[in-house]
Amino acid sequence: MRTLTKTVFLLPLLLVAACDGREESAIDNLANGANAAQVDNNVRAEAMAVMEPLNPPEPGTPGGLPVDPEPIAEGSITPDSAQGAAQVVQGYYGLLEEKRFVDAQDLWDQAGSIGSQDDAHFTARFRGFSEIHANIGAPSEPTEAEGAMQVTVPVQVYGRIAATGKPWHTLRQVVLRRVADAPDDKAEQRRWHIDSIGAYVAPAETEGAEPAHAISMTDGMAKKQ
Repeated sequence: MRTLTKTVFLLPLLLVAACDGREESAIDNLANGANAAQVDNNVRAEAMAVMEPLNPPEPGTPGGLPVDPEPIAEGSITPDSAQGAAQVVQGYYGLLEEKRFVDAQDLWDQAGSIGSQDDAHFTARFRGFSEIHANIGAPSEPTEAEGAMQVTVPVQVYGRIAATGKPWHTLRQVVLRRVADAPDDKAEQRRWHIDSIGAYVAPAETEGAEPAHAISMTDGMAKKQ
């Protein structure tokens, strides 16, 4: 009776698989011991293979980063230099690429509206993207105002829209600030932190431009309580 019961139980499953054209897949998965997660990952991998490639515009072309005429010499980078600020930006987008959103938020000014935002709300800013990548441009020369140093770094952000799988790209600029002469007990203030991220503004158009703080299509959410 046990053998008969097993046969009756398995037969409908194989018949269903045969009716919808999945008989080979069902048998293969059963034989290979694949679970639902493995099957789902395989389907996603196959779908990604036929998606449009991520090919953001090259530097110097429309949508591409401005061309840096004088690259910074290797070995001249210090944490308080403009290139040190660019490294913070590179680290920030590297964390977004790895989906380490809480760690990425730590690179913002923690007293600002975005740095002090609830972790879950900050993470939700990026829920519309399945991939996030970035190419980092050359930083501006540091400027000083009201006891703080400021540097602007252009960034080409690109990736893939989660809902459609379509590639996207945009030019942004990251403004970083640090206190010029903080006391030793407040050394953290001497480190570069992100003050704002907005639409890229070419240097010739910078004067009189309105600052922008949005960082994604879901910007404007509540701060931490």
